[in-house]
Amino acid sequence: MLQGNKKAANPLMVVVAYFIIYVVWGSTFFFIEKALHSFPPFILGSFRFVTASAILMSYCAIKGYKLFNKRSILEAAFVGFLLLFVDMAGVIWAEQYVSGGVAAIIAAAAAIWFILLDKPKWKENFSSVTTVAGVVLGFIGVVMLFAEQIMASNDNANGNLKIIALCILVLGSIAWTVGSLASKYFKKSEVQEKEDLHVMVKTAWQMVTAGILFNITALFTGEYASFDLSSVAPVDWFNLGYLITFGSILAFSSYIWLLQVRPAMEVSTYAYVNPIIALILSHFFTSHAVTSLQIVGLAVILFSVLLMNWKAYRTKLSAKNKNKKILQGNTLDALPKHGDRQSTIDDLPEAELVH
Repeated sequence: MLQGNKKAANPLMVVVAYFIIYVVWGSTFFFIEKALHSFPPFILGSFRFVTASAILMSYCAIKGYKLFNKRSILEAAFVGFLLLFVDMAGVIWAEQYVSGGVAAIIAAAAAIWFILLDKPKWKENFSSVTTVAGVVLGFIGVVMLFAEQIMASNDNANGNLKIIALCILVLGSIAWTVGSLASKYFKKSEVQEKEDLHVMVKTAWQMVTAGILFNITALFTGEYASFDLSSVAPVDWFNLGYLITFGSILAFSSYIWLLQVRPAMEVSTYAYVNPIIALILSHFFTSHAVTSLQIVGLAVILFSVLLMNWKAYRTKLSAKNKNKKILQGNTLDALPKHGDRQSTIDDLPEAELVH
């Protein structure tokens, strides 16, 4: 599924890939919650990422990708520490006390931290009324979720743990943002760019990092000392297998492939669908009740994400329409000068290939 280009993309494969990143990634919150019935949180993370990294690294080796580059591995380890260990450890641990639906809603609010922590874009972001309004609205949505858990804590012995779990989810979301921004702004020379590893290889190294750290944490917290493999229910082996194959490998592969054949802004819409899928699964297949305040909080946060991206959506749409008119040759006057034509084509808002 990783091969293909925009012109040759099979429409059915595109639909299937979107289904995978919309539904499968949204469902991982549910399957984490279910797998925790048999696995301690850090052992669950260890099994998931050690196995996924081994499968992914083997795939890369079979494909003939270069596997070693010191600088790339160190960068991947740093990003993997923040994204796949700090954030995912927070999600897995927190889902012992809050539903996968609530965890997914908090994850959707990560857009807030991207706006607040992306310093090079502060001037651009905070000069936009819709972006600022989206940030404010996003905070309101998160506060609503905290309020809902605080009200529920009055009748629940685990109330304080639920509040702690929400705080950890927020901190994990911030770690995800910091790791993503660090990856975005890593500086490379031309030589380093040529020697850089394939995105799949770097992701495998990120998973290796997460797997090692989850293992170390499980050892120090005593999870391995009290863990009995024979006590794991068969259904939870399935849940773990789903997280490894569908959540960590298939969904990521579909995401990378879609970035090559569809506009990146379009692919990013998975962030709107994932929490809805998670909330639906939480409502129908777990003991957690989905409250009206959670639904309103989800609606508020998703609308805030839309507002935060509104300027980017409008810019992309405007550029696409303008370039489409130019390329269709509506008028001779609309055609760029010879020296400018290549830059116009290069700036088309098409798929962004991840390197």
